Amino acid sequence: MARGRYFFYREILPFAAMITVECTNVGSNILYKAAVTKGLSYHVFMVYTYAIAALLMIPLAYFFHRKTVLPQITVVLLGKFFILGFLGFTNQFLGYKGISFSSPTLGSAMSNLNPACTFILAIILRMEKLKLRSLSSQAKIIGTAVTIAGAIVVVLYKGPLLITTHSDQLKLPLSSIVLRVMSDRSNWLIGGALLATSYIIASIWYIALVKVVKEYPAVFVLVFFYNLFAFIISVPVCMISESNLTKWNVPADVRLLSILYSGIMGSGFGIMVHTWGLHVKGPVYVALFRPLSIAIAAILGVIFLGDNLYLGSVIGSLIISFGFYTVIWGKSNEEKKDDDVSNGYNIESPNDAVAPLLNPLK
Repeated sequence: MARGRYFFYREILPFAAMITVECTNVGSNILYKAAVTKGLSYHVFMVYTYAIAALLMIPLAYFFHRKTVLPQITVVLLGKFFILGFLGFTNQFLGYKGISFSSPTLGSAMSNLNPACTFILAIILRMEKLKLRSLSSQAKIIGTAVTIAGAIVVVLYKGPLLITTHSDQLKLPLSSIVLRVMSDRSNWLIGGALLATSYIIASIWYIALVKVVKEYPAVFVLVFFYNLFAFIISVPVCMISESNLTKWNVPADVRLLSILYSGIMGSGFGIMVHTWGLHVKGPVYVALFRPLSIAIAAILGVIFLGDNLYLGSVIGSLIISFGFYTVIWGKSNEEKKDDDVSNGYNIESPNDAVAPLLNPLK
């Protein structure tokens, strides 16, 4: 019984949670892209999103941690929360800007740089094992290199159009078509560069969050401070960038829906689950679930947004997926060997891996 509970909390629950978060992230990207086409400024989007997430965390933090003896919040700890907020804001700022230049499909494909970068940083900081003579380590190295190569293919090679939902382009004169193709190509490269930078910063954020959550494991309080500081940082930056006050009035359509969804499911639920997953399984495990968003984003982007699907995205995504599953195999094989050596974790206390994050009464 204890072994079954341990397996559920340590393996099944994190796996299901990470898949759910990737689905919600794709939904957030799809709604954001739709809102942008309606005229929503991403500066406005970010400020309101962080505000909603911070407000949401206040009652949740009270309910889940009202009987928990919390670590003392010091100036140094607040500084670490501020750094997390700064990294998170920078990551999302560049990410949403990249999506506005390209598409949610490219955003999801480029997100697969995140596992590779996180893996490299984890090795440098000795948070991940690396034995060059081990088949598991060789698989992780090869998979990481292949993942990066696939991301480069997605950005640099657009390729012929496979699926299109736009027919108006065919009615344009040849000169207009050429100009549009050149503009699309330029935007595609800019978007890819912004997204790549965004996910490199996201890897740094993962590593930093692992350090902070060990020091302050009350996840709802931590996520509240993260969103609070991200909101504080975003207000002056976004107000300066978006000085048109009429843009800050959001009508009750897909623009408002996008902000509410992202605030609740993205900056709220998504960050909370990522924080818990980092505490339980580590940064590489959480980052490895990014590739699951490729197929979801491609299908939903074509169906709901009318995004075009290009051969480069398909080829790059296949290469990335191959690299991803190679890393997954290597990591799983390594963990199995570690469990065999240590005869598993202490199964008499299966909740230790998740407490106090899931137990509101502890």
